[in-house]
Amino acid sequence: MNIQKVDLVVIGGGPAGLGAAIKARESGIEDIVILERSEELGGLLHQCIHNGFGLQYFKEDLTGPEYAYRFIKKVNDLKIKYFLETMVIDIKEDKEVVASNYRIGLIKLRPKAIVLAMGCRERARGAINIPGTRPAGIFTAGTAQRFINVEGYMPGKDIVILGSGDVGMIMARRFTLEGANVKGVVEILPYIGGLIRNEVQCLKDFDIPVYLGHTVTNIHGVDRINAVTIAKVDDKRKPIEGTERKIDCDTLLLSVGLIPENELSLKAHIKLNPLTGGPIVDESMQTNIPGIFAGGNVVHVHDLVDYVTQEGELAAFNAAKYIKGELEKPETVINVQPGENVRYVLPSIISGKKDVSIYMRVKQPKNKVKLEVLGKNSKLSILKRAFLFVKPSEMIKVKLLAKKLKAVIDNNDREIIVNVS
Repeated sequence: MNIQKVDLVVIGGGPAGLGAAIKARESGIEDIVILERSEELGGLLHQCIHNGFGLQYFKEDLTGPEYAYRFIKKVNDLKIKYFLETMVIDIKEDKEVVASNYRIGLIKLRPKAIVLAMGCRERARGAINIPGTRPAGIFTAGTAQRFINVEGYMPGKDIVILGSGDVGMIMARRFTLEGANVKGVVEILPYIGGLIRNEVQCLKDFDIPVYLGHTVTNIHGVDRINAVTIAKVDDKRKPIEGTERKIDCDTLLLSVGLIPENELSLKAHIKLNPLTGGPIVDESMQTNIPGIFAGGNVVHVHDLVDYVTQEGELAAFNAAKYIKGELEKPETVINVQPGENVRYVLPSIISGKKDVSIYMRVKQPKNKVKLEVLGKNSKLSILKRAFLFVKPSEMIKVKLLAKKLKAVIDNNDREIIVNVS
């Protein structure tokens, strides 16, 4: 098969990929191809029928399908080419992309640049090793969401949800509205793992029981799940003997975290950040492989889809610069490191020559904290900001000014530390 040469390949047609393709076209790149493995563009937005999308990007309160439609319409208006039901199976070191489409067969593309926008996937039962039998009735929260909102099926009537991630809390409300009995949300941490707004709107407003500091220790049932055993956990998250209680149910939902999809990144020899599971990127969202950029949940799991789109746009804007030979390679770089109570910071590498937004998540929730960014050796302060409250589920975004970064570089400091304490 002949290898087709194109300017840009965007892998993934979700909110990051759609935003990336549009931004690339608006930046002057004509020959763009989106490769999407699903039967439609938009990623998982079509099954997210609740509101809360677009508040940052459009300054409007939209549902998932409404948010997706705006980008899909623009992709079609701009006549950007895309292949649906197309699985990318390899990215070679020379940026050759190999994909499979059941109608066309094998597709080989040789782009000048690539934007990775594969998103993330849910952790399943095998990742958390819950003991017990293996009956029907155990779903990830996203799978249950698709069954109800897209397929029109009710997965069960008596529900227990393990994990208090955002999709799990949203599904607690959704099941309740459909007439099911949500018997409880079980969370191993001593605090809710999702956004505060979902805790209020999905759990408290519907009086759904929450078991903090608990986990599921056993699953009961043969053909279909009929109960789970839950127990309190100690400070090492180990079940405490004697605290077990059995809850009858016919369905267990798992909302136990998301994992960036980076099997393709590994094939391309892209270095991954062990803290996020996503590619290590610089301020242009470029990976360690020149010409391969990444944005959205493939880099790190976001709390707001608006940020996913914006990151995809940033990756594509710089990919367009790379294609046109306009992307500058900085003479010096600054490494950005997480400090006190900070789990990770992105991007990991910045030039210090321009204003740059950084994203971070804290390790532990705290009240009345101060965020400070400073030079590791020079101790020069780059940014100070106070927060009334921070928690791991609420991503923090701040902007660092170039003039402050220049002062650090002028002091021969090549590392900055971010503390939230």
